[in-house]
Amino acid sequence: METTKSQEQSSVKSKKRPPLRRGKVSPQLPVPEHIPRPSYVGSKELPELCKGQLHDVQGIAGMRAACKLAARVLDFAGTLVKPSVTTNEIDAAVHNMIIEAGAYPSPLGYRGFPKSICTSVNECVCHGVPDSTQLQNGDIINIDVNVFLNGYHGGTSKTFVCGQVDDSIKHFLKAAEECLEKGISVCRDGVNYKKIGKKISKLAYFYGYYVVERFVGHGIGTMYHSEPLILHYANENSGRMAAGQIFTIEPILTMEKTECVTWEDGWTTVTADGSWAAQFEHTILVTRNGAEILTKL
Repeated sequence: METTKSQEQSSVKSKKRPPLRRGKVSPQLPVPEHIPRPSYVGSKELPELCKGQLHDVQGIAGMRAACKLAARVLDFAGTLVKPSVTTNEIDAAVHNMIIEAGAYPSPLGYRGFPKSICTSVNECVCHGVPDSTQLQNGDIINIDVNVFLNGYHGGTSKTFVCGQVDDSIKHFLKAAEECLEKGISVCRDGVNYKKIGKKISKLAYFYGYYVVERFVGHGIGTMYHSEPLILHYANENSGRMAAGQIFTIEPILTMEKTECVTWEDGWTTVTADGSWAAQFEHTILVTRNGAEILTKL
């Protein structure tokens, strides 16, 4: 989700590859009529951000089911990441798995988004639109999966490697995933939200990487996006977590300090200098003693 510090330069640089170019976007895939749609489908307007959602026993059960499906779908999507495979082929296979489970792919039709998942390759920060782009050996790709099952949304993402990558890329991905884990580790009833961003940014700085500030985590449930907004960088925002809250934590790291640029499609966002980006995401349930990761298999 998007919202409208100087650090030392990292000694590790992404490999220079041809910059991303938009490929051919195939027509939107159909969803059987019997599968319920989220309320935003059919509108190109940005849905109003609703207040925070506190989940009761029934709501938590619904979220567990949706999040487990999202996790299984993401795991399957990762097996498809191979040289010469197109991001459109990954989208089509994932779309079929989601609808066969009786769920709706949440991104499809959200503010006009034309596909069922987001596929963000190399310097793509997030919201990459699946198209005819073929993956190459040495690429990295974030696959962002969100499903709407029985009235509840569940979301998760992971950055996968395609073929063989060098040690600098492995280090970068390990650091990005560890930043997510550190952010989750502070969550429990009564804790300030700002501690999440403090933990993530401190670790990213330690490794010599940079946190993208433009995109945030968010509440999730019967609504795709809601309060609270989760900032992944150091901040002084007030507010405390409460048991029964469910939200995403989804930090994006870049290898260099850079700005982000969004393509004319209104979605695909890339680093201005071509440096690579990585993201990992989980949906978590706040409890009195910690956090339950709902999207962990």
